[in-house]
Amino acid sequence: MCTNGKTAAKERKKQELPRHAGSSAAMQRSPVDKLPFTLGDIKKAIPPHCFRPSVIKSFSYWSTTSPLPWASCTLLCHRRHHANTGSMENDEVYVAKKKSALPWYTPYVFGNPVGRLVYIVLQLTLAWPLYLGFNLSGQPYPCFTSHYDPYNPLFSDQECIQVLILDAGILAMLFALYKLMAAFGFWWVVRLYGVPLLILNALFILITYLHHTHWALPQYDSSEWQWLRGSLSTIDHDYGILNHVLHNVTDTHVLHHLFPTMPHYHEMEATKAMRPILGEYYKLDPTSIVKATWREAKECMYVEPGNCNGIYWYNKKF
Repeated sequence: MCTNGKTAAKERKKQELPRHAGSSAAMQRSPVDKLPFTLGDIKKAIPPHCFRPSVIKSFSYWSTTSPLPWASCTLLCHRRHHANTGSMENDEVYVAKKKSALPWYTPYVFGNPVGRLVYIVLQLTLAWPLYLGFNLSGQPYPCFTSHYDPYNPLFSDQECIQVLILDAGILAMLFALYKLMAAFGFWWVVRLYGVPLLILNALFILITYLHHTHWALPQYDSSEWQWLRGSLSTIDHDYGILNHVLHNVTDTHVLHHLFPTMPHYHEMEATKAMRPILGEYYKLDPTSIVKATWREAKECMYVEPGNCNGIYWYNKKF
């Protein structure tokens, strides 16, 4: 841990945001010193009513949100992600790779604009189904891993039945789509179901990718990782009018990792209340989403150790 003043000072030498990165304001790397606050300190700064759900308001949001067939498996792994955010050994999604773990062709693909553009398009269109089906970009396991397989390392024995129910629901949905195609044609189903699903998947990947992939966020190995430090290794983004449309999942993600059971309709108020406590440990990137996506694909290829043992930062140099 960077408790030594000279070591911490070395880390801060790299903190100014590069001008080409597209941010409207200077940003610094997250501090890696010992946290000067506790989770209890943060909670005390938030109005108590923010933690209390309203049955009427919650039901009004639930009634306008369509149930998703893959929700069960993602919720199971999402709990594990929340328990291990920022951990290079135990996190479940967007696990940062060391330079030595990258395939040989990485600098040729990501080192030119065409390769990066192809990567972004493939990521937005295929990353979600590939993650569910083959655990792409997830924590590596020694055996084949799929979110549809109830007997793989992703799930405990107690969660097996939930995954089986999920699989049954997906099969039922596939049968329903088959009947719709038989009745109305393939392209009718593509227009009314396939295209909206593709947009939803792309938006989901975009939001989560930008929340957890940023040059200013540290990643920790087991010698330095602590739950609160890892939970703060996330960043909020401003999506403009889409913030409200998406229930502010875009610009309250840091708080969501600290208090995941808080109703989303209180998260903006709670975020504003906790920011004075977090100080430089809270990150909000004002960069436009298009520029941020391009920047992370270019700048965040792998992680390497900084001046503090056990703490890693994104890099792009080969």
